[in-house]
Amino acid sequence: MRDAYHEELDTIGDGLVDMARLVGSAIGRATTAILDADLKLAESVIAADEKVDDLQRDLEGRAIALLARQQPVATDLRIVVTSLRMSADLERSGDLAQHVAKLARLRFPDTAVPHDLHATILEMGQLAQRLMAKAAEVIITKDVDLALQLEHDDDAMDLLHRALFQHLMDDRWKHGIETAVDVTLLGRYYERFADHAVSVAKRVVYLVTGEHADEIASQDAVSTVEGA
Repeated sequence: MRDAYHEELDTIGDGLVDMARLVGSAIGRATTAILDADLKLAESVIAADEKVDDLQRDLEGRAIALLARQQPVATDLRIVVTSLRMSADLERSGDLAQHVAKLARLRFPDTAVPHDLHATILEMGQLAQRLMAKAAEVIITKDVDLALQLEHDDDAMDLLHRALFQHLMDDRWKHGIETAVDVTLLGRYYERFADHAVSVAKRVVYLVTGEHADEIASQDAVSTVEGA
């Protein structure tokens, strides 16, 4: 019975990895769709989000069944509950990728992104995909140091987000209000996507250590100051 129980826990972990890989691919493809005004690709991203939703429902069902049948001890309970929270982060990430694709569909055959912002949006999309790939790796490896690194990696997304707003606020902006709204939304989608990748990594830290990532970071900062 215990072997079957731990196999079920492993299955939940595998489901989280599958979700992370799917939403990482989705944000990459949605970025291509928005920049290239590729309607077919946008539609495929929108349709594929159902697979992410199905995975989350399956994972939730397995987790709830485990809680009901096994009455897990503290460590295993932490795994189950944390996995449920991670699945919610990943499902929302899929929704954000879908939002990007829906904006591409809305503006077709035009593009929602002015040419002078293509490079910035492309970089945001690529970074979002890399962050989620790293989050998937963290789920697999349970590497706390790698998980903590994600928050620092996310600083680059914050910088890109600020640069996007500076461009929008520039007096030389000439693309109109509708495009400004589109770009503002895109920036928010990518920023939130990155935040969810970081949140997944932080939850892995808690799963492994029983401590929150922010607490560990504070302890490390104190140790650094004391050792200086």
